[in-house]
Amino acid sequence: MNKINVLAVVGPTASGKSDLAAELCLRLGGEAVSADSMQIYKGMDIATAKPTEKEMRGVKHHMLSLIDTDAPYSAAQYQSDAAECIRDIHSRGKLPVIVGGTGLYIDTLIDNIKLSENSFDSELRDRLIERCENEGAQALLDELKSIDPDYAQKLHPNNKKRIIRAFEIWYSTGKTVTEQNEASKRESPYNACFIGLDAENRDFLYDRINRRVDLMMENGLEEEAREYLSKNNSKTSAQAIGYKELKPYFDGELTLTEAVEKLKQATRNYAKRQLTWFRKNNRINWLYIDKYENKESLFEAAFSIANKFLGENEG
Repeated sequence: MNKINVLAVVGPTASGKSDLAAELCLRLGGEAVSADSMQIYKGMDIATAKPTEKEMRGVKHHMLSLIDTDAPYSAAQYQSDAAECIRDIHSRGKLPVIVGGTGLYIDTLIDNIKLSENSFDSELRDRLIERCENEGAQALLDELKSIDPDYAQKLHPNNKKRIIRAFEIWYSTGKTVTEQNEASKRESPYNACFIGLDAENRDFLYDRINRRVDLMMENGLEEEAREYLSKNNSKTSAQAIGYKELKPYFDGELTLTEAVEKLKQATRNYAKRQLTWFRKNNRINWLYIDKYENKESLFEAAFSIANKFLGENEG
């Protein structure tokens, strides 16, 4: 099987992934494929830092604004949809450049992991939901650490859905999520080059995150969040970072300044979780954004990595 060459630009929020991906597409004749679990929804533009037309720089972007916020969407569906985009891009002689910060989507796609769509016992799920409500998600996550420490480390207590799902798999199959993922790996149809963005000085990244949140507020995040929360009861929009942190302000429980600070903290915590996930991938070529004098020198370093990869995988 002739494998398709793909680049994957990964890393935490506000590290400059979209900008680098657009540059690589322009230099190498590529098209971007988003790997962001929130940018896939229509209308959630400012909160998800969806690239604007100006930021796309004329590069065609796929997997953005595909579905309504009340529509269900899974990693398995993403794998299928993104794979179709990659085949189309490759068939036209272009280079697929995957870009995003949702590690589950990226790993599932590039490693061609077969995700189980089994429906488990509804009574079991109800019992787990009840336990989560009575004992708290953190208690269940602590218990999961003794069963599947590798997967538990990737989860946040707020991610009740995946915590419960991990227990469903364990009680129903006797296998952990980690074991199931290992068993479900198939040969990948891709030759992948990973380029990761990070900062050696954590405060450098956090300052970028704080400034991005301020810019989001200037660009109308408050209005977007207010409109979405008033019109949508879906769990998707309610969970999006940028909406749920502003809700207490809309409800009169916090001042706007306090809510924005909560949003900055939540975004910094999200960046930590992203990095925890990506650091387990030893294929990533890391570039530290605070070690380059300017954006152009960072672009050159990334281009050098990508060019070497493509030269080694010609044909």
